[in-house]
Amino acid sequence: MSTSAIFLSAFIAIFMVYETAVCGSSCNFVIGSWINSELLTINWGFCFDGLTAIILLVVCGISALVHLYSISYMNGDPHQGRFMSYLSLFTGFMLFLVAADNLIVMFFGWEGIGLASYLLISFWHTRIQASKSAIKAMLVNRVGDVGLMLGICAIFLAFKSVDYAVIFALTPVLIDKTLLFFGFNLSVISVVSFLLFWGVLGKSAQLGLHVWLPDAMEGPTPVSALIHAATLVIAGVVLMIRCSILFENSESVLTIVSIVGALTSFFAASVGLFQNDLKRVIAYSTCSQLGYMVFIVGLSHYSVSLFHVANHAVFKALLFLSAGCIIHGLSDEQDLRKMGGLLSIFPVSYIMIFIGSAALIGTPFLTGFYSKDCILEIAIGKYNFVGNFCYFLGCSAAFCTSFYSFRLLFLTFINPTNTFKSYIQTAHEADLKMIFPLMILGLGAIFYGFTTRDLIIGLGSLYFNQTYTNFYNFNMLDSEFLPAIIKNIPLFFTIFGALLSLLLINCVPGLVDKNFVYNSKMKHSFRFIYTFLNKKWHFDQIINELIAVKAMNFGYNTSFKTFDKGLIEQFGPTGFTSTVFNISFNITAIQTGFIYHSVFLFVYSFCLYFFGYFLISLGFIFSIYNVQFILMFFGYFILSLSKTS
Repeated sequence: MSTSAIFLSAFIAIFMVYETAVCGSSCNFVIGSWINSELLTINWGFCFDGLTAIILLVVCGISALVHLYSISYMNGDPHQGRFMSYLSLFTGFMLFLVAADNLIVMFFGWEGIGLASYLLISFWHTRIQASKSAIKAMLVNRVGDVGLMLGICAIFLAFKSVDYAVIFALTPVLIDKTLLFFGFNLSVISVVSFLLFWGVLGKSAQLGLHVWLPDAMEGPTPVSALIHAATLVIAGVVLMIRCSILFENSESVLTIVSIVGALTSFFAASVGLFQNDLKRVIAYSTCSQLGYMVFIVGLSHYSVSLFHVANHAVFKALLFLSAGCIIHGLSDEQDLRKMGGLLSIFPVSYIMIFIGSAALIGTPFLTGFYSKDCILEIAIGKYNFVGNFCYFLGCSAAFCTSFYSFRLLFLTFINPTNTFKSYIQTAHEADLKMIFPLMILGLGAIFYGFTTRDLIIGLGSLYFNQTYTNFYNFNMLDSEFLPAIIKNIPLFFTIFGALLSLLLINCVPGLVDKNFVYNSKMKHSFRFIYTFLNKKWHFDQIINELIAVKAMNFGYNTSFKTFDKGLIEQFGPTGFTSTVFNISFNITAIQTGFIYHSVFLFVYSFCLYFFGYFLISLGFIFSIYNVQFILMFFGYFILSLSKTS
């Protein structure tokens, strides 16, 4: 039932693309009111325009194929129904996020996919690592969500509305307005854009908040395909594309976006070079491609980023689902070092992974080529420091991507087998329900980019008017007329990465001496590089030691022990009762039972009474009760001294 419903949604999305993008007929409607509080009016409103339609087509299309794939993949699981319901919940929240016409409904979907990702990653909750990974994903995304919530509050403070239409219409009016932010007068647009990008850092796994993404592989493989290809990770990029007019009017934030995206693309690609988990390699590839999507947004070409979002969803879903076929047929083995020689057992999976890898590395005339090369050409066509910086790191990431993609192919299929005999005996190719989605995605990885290029990118495209770009930031024409040698540099990097993988990983006889390769790998310098990259630049270690451990120590030693059990208890019930008991004990200690103590108190009280009247008669402004209270205090003090002596 869930698979049929998602397929129906995918067919409706195809019709929607025709209506909105081709025919130019957008649709806005309100289901009902949600929140009404003075100026704050929020409706359950939805906007179906060209941007919404193309993302819905990607989300519903990939999700439908993942649902179909999951029927067979999760067939032996006793909780298959719960798994399918989680997949549908995930897709539903993504539809809320994409189709919302205001920031609050968008945020409802934003938090919903965070919840669904937690449920899916920890689906096999009896595995400790799965539960830890789900908690890690939830906590890291909460850090980014703080920025997004602050951004929504700042938008309401400045624009007095959270509706997209109102915000985008008023943006030109507020370009020169300032906002007091942490004691500084800053541009309203810059503050809002930066806070929105803060939210994007977590959801789209940019450098610093990327650590949850590779660990999300602990869930079932269909979950990995859905999270990494078409839903969770592209949410932040879609938000930036939707809010293009805000980012476009903040040059400083665009520079930050470009630099962070370029660093993310190179970092993730370099870490993927020496990862040994089949799905983790593809996961770091996702993180690297997200860097491409983000830094091209920083270079003010939003339709190109949208094009890469759609292209990447196709071939990345193909890679994950093909990897799932191998894991499913090889007794859940994921370690690349325990594979090899699987070409004859998994011929269809090999062909599909090869097509997906070829599209990923930007092989000419496949889907990835049209968006990836366009991104790098625009970067070098900027003719400034930021553009050159992005281009250099983008080309370096292309080299790394080519190396680890072919390394995956060699270690899994081509090299001599290194797996257990029992695994080989039971290994089998997937059935038709799992192969059919691969065939659809394989055709998409070959033809999708070519057929949709003129629809999405370019001056005359239907999506050019769906986003806002200042004329002085638009340089696609400059990139079109670059010299051929400049345009082919990414291709040279890709070929070099593939050849290096062939020599170092496959070790083709006659081309290179295996002993030379072995001795090179055993050198101290290579082992240092391998350890550094295999440990993910020690990001996890740094975050654990400098942030997580210190935060936990502060929470226990300072916040809990000092404030909760210390300060709060001293002024709370425990401290109050202990104080009353101490005072009561001291007062009752006055009654000692000795006759001379009783006579002393009687005489002292008698003198105190007449002394008070004497002070009043002399004109003292103190009341008799205050004077008596003071003298009683001194009497109590003298009595205590007499007891002590």
